[in-house]
Amino acid sequence: MITKLDQSNEAVANQIFTVFQNSYKIEAELIGTLDFPPLLRSAKDIQNSKNQFYGFSENKCLAAVIEIVIEDKCLSIDSLTVDPNYFRKGFANKLISHVLETIDFSQAVVETAVVNIPAINLYKKHGFVEFKRWTPSHGIEKLAMSIE
Repeated sequence: MITKLDQSNEAVANQIFTVFQNSYKIEAELIGTLDFPPLLRSAKDIQNSKNQFYGFSENKCLAAVIEIVIEDKCLSIDSLTVDPNYFRKGFANKLISHVLETIDFSQAVVETAVVNIPAINLYKKHGFVEFKRWTPSHGIEKLAMSIE
């Protein structure tokens, strides 16, 4: 079940943090780095965020989270994470579908690591196309994708 999450609630922020940590540790391994910026984000950072969070829960457990920002009709997917215990169940797909179907936007954008083929393929499935590649200061080559 998909619900909007109130990250300002400390307990909810801690649940989001746990999903982020569990998922991003796997992503860091996939990318081949120990220095993965999303792992540095604290539960307090999440709690204080002005972004919107939606979660997919199974058996009352938060299994997946999507974090979005909407600015001037541009939808930015800032995070999409699935707890490893719930991989390969389609929860990320359902969260992307949910925000694309329920949010009024004129453009949607997302960034991911170039080597994160599963994420790239998932976004392509939803109509995203690559428009930019670069290597930020942390050294992980990234790409940006969008749909209009």
